[in-house]
Amino acid sequence: METQTFTADYLKTICWKGNTIVDWAGARIYSLDGNVKQSGCLYAFDFDSAISSTDGNYVFIYQKLGTKGLLLKNGELIKEINRSFYCANTYEFPVAFATVGNNTYLIHCPISYNRLDFEDVETGEVITNIKERKPEDRFHSRLEVSPNGTLLMSKGWVWHPLDEITVFNIKECIKNPLLLDSPQFYPNVGVEICTASFINDNTIVIGSSDEVFDDDEVEKLPPKHICLWNLKTDQLSMPVKIKEDFGNLFAINSNYAWDLFCFPKIIDINTGEIIEHNKNINSGKQQSSIISRTGNFPSIIFNKQTTQIAIKANDKIEVLTPNVARV
Repeated sequence: METQTFTADYLKTICWKGNTIVDWAGARIYSLDGNVKQSGCLYAFDFDSAISSTDGNYVFIYQKLGTKGLLLKNGELIKEINRSFYCANTYEFPVAFATVGNNTYLIHCPISYNRLDFEDVETGEVITNIKERKPEDRFHSRLEVSPNGTLLMSKGWVWHPLDEITVFNIKECIKNPLLLDSPQFYPNVGVEICTASFINDNTIVIGSSDEVFDDDEVEKLPPKHICLWNLKTDQLSMPVKIKEDFGNLFAINSNYAWDLFCFPKIIDINTGEIIEHNKNINSGKQQSSIISRTGNFPSIIFNKQTTQIAIKANDKIEVLTPNVARV
């Protein structure tokens, strides 16, 4: 992997915009050629995270373990967004953008901690707010939209606590919001799923922790293994064991994925071998949506187009480029 280090000034958030990194809360743009320039407004609040819509027009800046965020359009404030206080200081703020046709939606939990909703970013209408909603008791987190924008994945948790992943068809959920309340699509395994990443709209790489809750199903995916989940057939590939502990995975392609537990690594997801690593960079110890216990969760952003990783570490930005093909 190739590594570039950039010195930043008053760094608050990092977010990819094409091949540049923008600190939307700190009003600076960092080009990969080393140039830095001012941009937008400085928001005087302890925001530490940011995401953007696919076209880059909309941005959401927020506190990862807080309740408040700001929705921006072209750098200008549209509105404040809040989530429930309930356990908010424990797990990642659930939020993502999705574009369907000409409409862009902010997917988050504005009404209840256990209820996903779609909010039109232009009108503010929560289009999934119908009176029949009765969501199950789960904490949505680490939301991810598939590369072609058809699916939504929640990598959250349920009590006691136990990490899980659930997948939703975005268009179908807009037509019938009740589909958001009782997920029917999840990998049927006997272990906790602590990490997952879309490879494409048909395949997800998933990884298990050492927590087993159903011995009869554990052969499908043993503890501390990864495999591929085919969404069309609902079948799992042959699981493989990673040679070291792993955390959040970001799929590069159908053969390789980033792992960011402790330090950046590139993993061959077919064999479990670590093909590259950089132990000089601290990338935290996140292995779950619940991060309050780790005490160390630097901001990490993945560029789906270039498959680069950027890590915010104090007043520096580390940009990592894989030496493997993107396709």
